[in-house]
Amino acid sequence: MNIFYEEDGGFKVGNILADNTTSLQVENTHGKRSKIKSANVMLRFEQPGLAEFMSQAEGVAADIDVEFLWEASPAEEFNFDVLTEEYFGHAPNPVEAAGALIRLHSSPMYFYKKGKGRYKAAPPDALKAALASAEKKRLQAELQARFTETLTRFELPAEFGDKLAMLLYKPDRNTLEVKALEAACAATHLSAAHLLERCGALPSTHDYHLNKFLLEYFPRGTALPEVTVDEHPELPLANITAFSIDDASTTEIDDAFSLEKLAGGNWRIGIHIAAPALCVTPGSEVDIIAAQRMSTIYMPGDKITMLPENVMQSFTLNADKVCPALSLYVEVDAGSLAIVNSESRIERLHITANLRHDTLEPLFNDETLATGHLDYAYAPELRLLWDFAQKLEAARGKSADNSTQQIDYTFHVENDRVTIGQRLRGSPIDKVVSELMILANSTWGKLLDDHAVAGIYRTQNNGKVKMSTVAAPHQGLGVAHYAWSSSPLRRYVDLVNQRQIISVLRGETPPYTKNDTALFAILRDFDAAYTAYSEFQRNMERYWCLRWLQQENVKQCSAQVLRENLVKFTDIPLIGRIPALPETPPNTTVMLEIGTIDLLDLNFDARPVAGATAVV
Repeated sequence: MNIFYEEDGGFKVGNILADNTTSLQVENTHGKRSKIKSANVMLRFEQPGLAEFMSQAEGVAADIDVEFLWEASPAEEFNFDVLTEEYFGHAPNPVEAAGALIRLHSSPMYFYKKGKGRYKAAPPDALKAALASAEKKRLQAELQARFTETLTRFELPAEFGDKLAMLLYKPDRNTLEVKALEAACAATHLSAAHLLERCGALPSTHDYHLNKFLLEYFPRGTALPEVTVDEHPELPLANITAFSIDDASTTEIDDAFSLEKLAGGNWRIGIHIAAPALCVTPGSEVDIIAAQRMSTIYMPGDKITMLPENVMQSFTLNADKVCPALSLYVEVDAGSLAIVNSESRIERLHITANLRHDTLEPLFNDETLATGHLDYAYAPELRLLWDFAQKLEAARGKSADNSTQQIDYTFHVENDRVTIGQRLRGSPIDKVVSELMILANSTWGKLLDDHAVAGIYRTQNNGKVKMSTVAAPHQGLGVAHYAWSSSPLRRYVDLVNQRQIISVLRGETPPYTKNDTALFAILRDFDAAYTAYSEFQRNMERYWCLRWLQQENVKQCSAQVLRENLVKFTDIPLIGRIPALPETPPNTTVMLEIGTIDLLDLNFDARPVAGATAVV
């Protein structure tokens, strides 16, 4: 005797070896023996044989019109043999009964399973909805298959046009487009970005990286409204000549300097910082914008400012303009240039000039200082500031030895071409500006701490730099206090600290108190934003380094080994690993042959030039 039974959600046939009433021992067509429950047996039959039975039953099932079967079924729950007899019009043989059962079981939209061999016809409305859903899924599957096939031919489906940002940066894996793209990527062994580039969907590799950043940090765009700026307060006008020193592209001029000979022979050096905190109050429209951005974002060829253009222009220290400023004046001994005393003021001052690196550096440099060439505008002032800067550097315990000067790189992008320049870090221009800024930030940091007024400090201990609301030394700079406050047009932390400093000078209640949760939130948000912006700037500089290699058609380039197989190119700030580089001592110069450049992954292939001499 043979049986047709249900097991593991499907139907099987077997030959009975032993019948124990509640259970049976059976042997299937492959000779495997198993024990099944009697309740799982749907039919018993003698003929045909096991293999023929299943084949014939599946043939019967395939021929049954499921819609007619549904129409012929009763409204109430039924046993399969009842509907089978109704459908065939006679008592079915085992093959017909098994075929009908297979058809019922394989049509869950038409028939709901209620038990072993028992079913209930789906209500008309439910069946209609289920069939519509199935048809929708079928059409979607066909569409997805078409998308995938089109992509693998490196053609972009028309439907992808307005979904590229989602596909590239925030893929929704529940969408047909993403499923199709993933399937095409698997078939072509390409990443989504590379595949879409092959399809012509990425005309600009630069915009790919820029838009990725903007979508994450500026999903509503970078445009800022022209907000209302309060009138500058009435402040005393300083009787000084002030000038700034900045890069040629700088529009947010935060700082300027002045020099005045005092009656007793000493010098009074002024460090003047733009003062937006006088008008940009906490919670104001401008403040909300600045707090959302936290910093100006820099990239080669462009920037995204922290403040709206009209606000920036209202406070930037442009030449031939009277500007409000927070000033630090230090009186220095005429001979030793030692600081005699200092004071801070809130005032207005007239900016007489904006000196720019590109025109100043050929005149004000190590060579002209050594030879005493002072035949240019502001030369005497710059010479004295240079001497004072060296005194400040020495007072911080820092060496004035320039033999190991590092190189800073400048990027100029115009008409999609990049020029990468080099400047020695620690040049006279750099030293004058950096030392005077360190002096201002450390002096005002101490001012806040001495008056027990909250501030945000940059601290360094055991090499680790962090932001803190608690004053602590910055070991790397060699100062006891360091509170960023010299760039309030470009960094929100500086704007916050400037508010606190102004409150001390005016004897007013500071906007932020000790342990103020708002201050902790500002520190946290600024730290996160500044880290992300810095990483973006590094990535874009790397991008333009790779573009420069392509632009200049560089086939070979020298590089210096940093460690193991990590090298830095000689002419540009590009760092990468060279897997083929043999074990080479650090600081060794090697010649590399440039291979494939990937502007999407920001990577490149290179290998050592055969026979090239390494120089240590």
